[in-house]
Amino acid sequence: MEYVVVPLFFCIAFVFSMLGMGGSQLYIPILFWLGMDFKTQAIPLGMLLNVVNTSSASVTYARNRLINWRVAIPLGLTMIVFAPLGALVNTTLPVEVLILFFALFTAIAALLMLRGRKSKESMVGTPRRRMILGLSGGSVLGFVAGLVGRGGGSFVVPLLYLAGIEAKAAAATSALVVTCSGLSSFTSHVLMKAEPVWDVWVLSAIAVLAGSQLGSRFMASRLNPGQVRKVFGIVLLGISATLVLKDVIGLW
Repeated sequence: MEYVVVPLFFCIAFVFSMLGMGGSQLYIPILFWLGMDFKTQAIPLGMLLNVVNTSSASVTYARNRLINWRVAIPLGLTMIVFAPLGALVNTTLPVEVLILFFALFTAIAALLMLRGRKSKESMVGTPRRRMILGLSGGSVLGFVAGLVGRGGGSFVVPLLYLAGIEAKAAAATSALVVTCSGLSSFTSHVLMKAEPVWDVWVLSAIAVLAGSQLGSRFMASRLNPGQVRKVFGIVLLGISATLVLKDVIGLW
């Protein structure tokens, strides 16, 4: 297994770290397909790698002053609170409906990013607006991310971009926010029941850390906002299609 996950997870971390996302939506199914138990092995390790990726990228983005801290702090803290609530709530609304809604939201955001369109009037121009965006966005995204078992990165960046934050800053800010929500989710799963396969955990974490550092540094120093926007738009379309095919239609 190690011979597969190390190079594969390195590549995933390299790409997703540039986008402010952790990659758990890929780590978890890959680990499951490779033979790990879904609940006790694949999910805990996938969430750990998610945190390793985004926290490592956050350090790079903080050094390059790309993070919008005034949005990230309320958004991240609110997601920490509401993500566990979403996981605990028993709702009568089918999860498939929520996933379909957010898949459509993700696809629309992807198309807008590819076309280079965002909000003409920034929603984060004043302290009051930043606080409103952080608290309202964090509570909704955190709750739904916990409800449907997602880290939230694929939802956070489109929200920030459409709110008027430039693409590179949106990705960098998302990395910090997703670290907060991912750490909360990882802790919850570990406390429930986790069965670590230590050699796979350690080697995977090292691969993701290396990929995250290279990817985040490449984004911060080499890519311009337009390039980040295009890459993210393409990846978002792929994620949207995957959500519909896997979780709504149930093709696999």
